Amino acid sequence: MPHDYESCLAAAGYLAERTGMRPEIALVLGSGLGSLADEVEGATVIPYGEIPGFLLSTAPDHAGKLVAGRIAGRPVAVMSGRFHCYEGYSMAESSAYVRVLRLWGVKSLILTNAAGSINPDNRPGDLMLLTDHIKLQKESPLAGPNDTRFGPRFFDMTRCYDPDYQALARRCAAALGIPLKEGVYIYFAGPQFETPAEIRAARLLGADAVGMSTVPEVITAAHCGLRTVAISCLTNMAAGVEPGPVTGEEVNRTAASASARFRQLLRRMVEMMDV
Repeated sequence: MPHDYESCLAAAGYLAERTGMRPEIALVLGSGLGSLADEVEGATVIPYGEIPGFLLSTAPDHAGKLVAGRIAGRPVAVMSGRFHCYEGYSMAESSAYVRVLRLWGVKSLILTNAAGSINPDNRPGDLMLLTDHIKLQKESPLAGPNDTRFGPRFFDMTRCYDPDYQALARRCAAALGIPLKEGVYIYFAGPQFETPAEIRAARLLGADAVGMSTVPEVITAAHCGLRTVAISCLTNMAAGVEPGPVTGEEVNRTAASASARFRQLLRRMVEMMDV
């Protein structure tokens, strides 16, 4: 996906004209979590292929459509499916849609994903609030010339996961009686699941969960000034934490079983979110 200012502005203008709205909040739904898109009221559904410059989402269980409308009375944009580097896209390409959302008028971003649990105290089906992340890959979504219309060349990542939104997630989960774990997410590009040795190394580095998405978008969001919160559905124990192989079927099955609680939490967060 082109990630220059003019291309992103053209895509944002198309979305504004097509939907007749400028959403305050955007939600990105990860593997097995796309059912929340069905709850958008007054929905305008736009396949990614119809949005100028947008990529196609080829990952299983990623619907590949943008849904604009209202949740809990708030104007929202819901990305049902995202783009990953393992699909053959660069980090800049896979996260360029975040810039489009920002130029469209979005101020707050809620990211979700399916992740493997490295921390043995967590179990499949748990929800985990991301407090920080680790990215060891050399590639950055912001490599190359910097356009200051998006953000500065160098910028702070200390608060890339907005502390106020983290506090909101905790309050909403407590009010709903939904257990919410917290931890550090480590990014691996995939598409293969990690080896047991890689997971042991990740645990030594302080990671609690592992996944193949989210981090490029968080970096891009921090650069262009989007307030961001991210929550993982822990769909499996990471390789070597327990006996047995990791499978995509397990990931999707667990995500589906946790989706009702996850949707409930996200709806409450949208309702209460200060933008």
